[in-house]
Amino acid sequence: MSDLHVTCIGCGVEIQTEDKEAIGYAPPSSLKREQIICQRCFKLKHYNEVQDVSLTDDDFLKILNGLGEVDALIVKVVDIVDFNGSFLKGLHRFVGKNPVLLIGNKSDILPKSLKPNKLINWMKYEAKQLGLKPVDVLLCSADKGHRIQEVLEAIDRERKGRDVYIVGCTNVGKSTLINRIIKEVTGENDVITTSQFPGTTLDMIEIPLDDGQAIIDTPGIINRDQMAHVINKQDLKIVMPRKELKPKVFQLKEEQTLFVAGLARFDFISGEKNSFTCYFSNELDIHRTKLENADNLYEKHVGDMLSPPRSEDLAAFPKLKRHEFMIKEAKTDIVFSGLGWITVNEAGAKVAAYVPEGVSAIVRKSLI
Repeated sequence: MSDLHVTCIGCGVEIQTEDKEAIGYAPPSSLKREQIICQRCFKLKHYNEVQDVSLTDDDFLKILNGLGEVDALIVKVVDIVDFNGSFLKGLHRFVGKNPVLLIGNKSDILPKSLKPNKLINWMKYEAKQLGLKPVDVLLCSADKGHRIQEVLEAIDRERKGRDVYIVGCTNVGKSTLINRIIKEVTGENDVITTSQFPGTTLDMIEIPLDDGQAIIDTPGIINRDQMAHVINKQDLKIVMPRKELKPKVFQLKEEQTLFVAGLARFDFISGEKNSFTCYFSNELDIHRTKLENADNLYEKHVGDMLSPPRSEDLAAFPKLKRHEFMIKEAKTDIVFSGLGWITVNEAGAKVAAYVPEGVSAIVRKSLI
């Protein structure tokens, strides 16, 4: 079978018919079809069932390592709601001299009051802090189809007759974006498997362009410090926002604590009375308590009132790790990677953020 070199139209992996458990399995009968899809993509597409794959982080990195050896435009897609967690900090080391176009996807999730130009300037500033100087920065919503035409025009302008490689972390909506692009250009729907589960594109997928070049979709790079990797796959639907974020504002006195479900904790340790704006999925409950009661409350209620995580997942769920910050400037975000952020509105607060071990918590200039 491997002599045929047939690849799955959904994830790009080579089709094989021998081993049902291995990557790329498709039943022999499916080979008669014009468009062949592996069993994993079929289940994902039709039943939203995810199957774990045996590609390692090293496999993903090998694919990325080739980027510096080609002459191409690199389109880097980030999830604007999880900008820092999905940024892939070391990417500029892989791309060599190739120009990078930075695209912030899922802009429809941010509050509508946020002006696009302000957001683009913020992205340019943050990208520079993280070592990247993109040739241009754009916003879009691949899911809703907003601003796809702008993205296409920028790709066409910047590629200058070269191939285009689309890269990004898992869950940034890269395949959804490519499906949108294919739809705009050819009118075909859902050619690539898209899903909210990390790592659905397994190998390079090439989409030919008119001039003989191609748009190449690369596998989503797994960034281990995101929340998606410590929670039950079923809870991703709750944790990853699908609708416009509705900010929740809390007036806190010192020594008060907020729990974001059972996934994260925020302590206002000391400072003047302050207002804190929470940006998390609308489906996550936020509980307020006194700092002195916080440990006890978590121990007693994680898995039920403070959920997700679910009670049956607690044995495997990492312990929350504490990160302390002194807030020197008003309007500073405390970011919980892959979950959301809390804006501290006044300077002079001493705070602590707790996230599952392995997940990152950072401070940045306020996004909103």
